[in-house]
Amino acid sequence: MKHKKILAAFTAVAALTSLAACGGVKQDASSSAKDSSTITIGTTDKVVSIDPAGSFDNGSYAVEFQIYPFLYAQNYNSSEMSPDIAADGGNWSADGTKFTVKIKPGLKFANGHALTAQDVKFTFDRVKKINDENGPSSLLANIKSVDAPDDTTVVFTSSVPNDVTLKQVLSSPAGPIVDHQIYPADKLATSDEIMKGQGFAGPYTLSQFKQNESAQFSKNPAYKGLTPAKNKTVQVKYFADPSNLKMAVQQSSVDVASRTLSPTDIQDLQKSGKVKVVKGPGGEERFIAFNFKIMPYGEKTSNPDPKKATAVRHAFADLLDRESIAKRVYKNTTYSPMYSYIPNGLTGHEDTLKAKYGDGHGKPSLDKAKKTLDEAGVKTPVDLKLEYNSDHYGAASADEYAAVKSQLESGGLFKVDLQQTEWDQYNKNRVVTAKSDGAYPVYQAGWFPDYPDPDDYLSPFFRDGNFVNNGYKNTTMNELIAKEAGEQDETKRVEILKQIQDMAADDLSVIPLLQGSQVAVTAPNIKGVVLDGSFRFRYASIVKS
Repeated sequence: MKHKKILAAFTAVAALTSLAACGGVKQDASSSAKDSSTITIGTTDKVVSIDPAGSFDNGSYAVEFQIYPFLYAQNYNSSEMSPDIAADGGNWSADGTKFTVKIKPGLKFANGHALTAQDVKFTFDRVKKINDENGPSSLLANIKSVDAPDDTTVVFTSSVPNDVTLKQVLSSPAGPIVDHQIYPADKLATSDEIMKGQGFAGPYTLSQFKQNESAQFSKNPAYKGLTPAKNKTVQVKYFADPSNLKMAVQQSSVDVASRTLSPTDIQDLQKSGKVKVVKGPGGEERFIAFNFKIMPYGEKTSNPDPKKATAVRHAFADLLDRESIAKRVYKNTTYSPMYSYIPNGLTGHEDTLKAKYGDGHGKPSLDKAKKTLDEAGVKTPVDLKLEYNSDHYGAASADEYAAVKSQLESGGLFKVDLQQTEWDQYNKNRVVTAKSDGAYPVYQAGWFPDYPDPDDYLSPFFRDGNFVNNGYKNTTMNELIAKEAGEQDETKRVEILKQIQDMAADDLSVIPLLQGSQVAVTAPNIKGVVLDGSFRFRYASIVKS
């Protein structure tokens, strides 16, 4: 999720203090979820941090989204941004450079501290100052400054006049408002500090938390925002293996299984008739990223050659068979082929990569890949190290990347060394920083949208300081992305979006592979699971009969 947004698919949490005892709920698939006062949710997602400045992943945001307030959010089944703790829809200045927001008076955090415009300013200044490599600072690239002239007024100065995505950015992973009296201004807060400080003002407070083991959310009676909780308590159990999550929902030790069950498990559960399968539109993207520093012929290799490196990326794309992966690995249930940088259903969607690579119709072409490599003078087979991860992206990733390896090697053009690493290390190793060239020449990655706008699939990938952090830079791309963000004429914006996608398809710093759907499995007595275009799973709407 880094420059304007550069944008916008997941630290360590130590023992909890007396306020939130370390006990929590143990991960035990045999325990019961029949307590009518508690909703129990199971997931295989991983949490990187519950400090919003230090995370930019779905697992962390799933926690943060419940406990922190936002200026704006999406109501259920709506694509429009509505005030959460904001008191109005905001107003742009005549020259389009300043956006003024009024917040509701009398707001408080769970610890009793007043929530004022000072906390809002502190929040956004802090994210940019810390600029954590796994954080959401890229989303704020278009925000030049934030001012708080009084307790209920916030003024954002934008580098992009009339930025059409600003309100959505304020609802994104960069937008959770934190208590300036609890969170350090220049470094991440530890989980102990967060739990002890109780600087929560969202629909819930976080009453217990053991990272990637368990979490307990309690309804926040002081919340004055858009989506108050309809239940009193939500308990989350973190599972290391999807098969255990499947067993848990089968045996009623969890009420809801969300992210991530295998396609086969979903089919089996659906056939059983004992649970409900809830599906919704998905903005999730699975893609393959190239490290421009250490990929074959990359900038820091022993034989750097931009022309050959580009040919390797293009030939790689020529050999992919997305339809086969979606069908054989994901049973056409949870993922479908993706040939566009902007997913199907959003403005600007174009199947750019289908026409440009392979046979021009979505199938691979060995002849085209061979010609591409030959014309660039690339000796074959190309030795390629390809990394993937299955504890974050799901157990089916092993089959997914075995299929990619087979497709690349089938014609003898590539020799693939396929490896995987556990998520905590993987997320650190993949990035290029000022001190590191990254560890993976080519690797699996995923994207879960910050908000439903095409910009959220462009800025985070291609603008300087982007979330992918793979060493890609293109000045013209930066300018086009900034331009589309400020273009209020939809027809003109679509034209710019097409230019961006054409350029991205030529540079090919990342390759879109699959587009995901949202799926949850629930007990028969569970209602209110809403999987909508917000792409966020909100606990507040769930009720148990």
